[in-house]
Amino acid sequence: MTTLITRDELKTAIDAQAVTVVDALGGEYYAQQHLPGAIPLVADEVAGRAAGVLPDLDAPIAVYCSNPACPNSEAVARLLIGLGYTNVRKYREGIQDWVEAGLPVETSVIA
Repeated sequence: MTTLITRDELKTAIDAQAVTVVDALGGEYYAQQHLPGAIPLVADEVAGRAAGVLPDLDAPIAVYCSNPACPNSEAVARLLIGLGYTNVRKYREGIQDWVEAGLPVETSVIA
């Protein structure tokens, strides 16, 4: 299992711009709402896109999904670790928890 990051730890890291946040939902879900600064990266895109959108292999990365039952964040985190990323953590509670805590989200337009 991937190492976890708490909501408070993640918020602090986002505020300090000390983490790259990965949205493992992508598509319409990403467009509707995502954590501040998040990059959409779903499991079937990891091998082809990770090197182009993520910093170096040792940079802090936090992967999230919708809620604890969503398997996408664990899948993406494991794929990143398999590619050699060494500082990958999972926000297990997901965006649902983030929103319920009243924390800010961003939206996007799908082209």
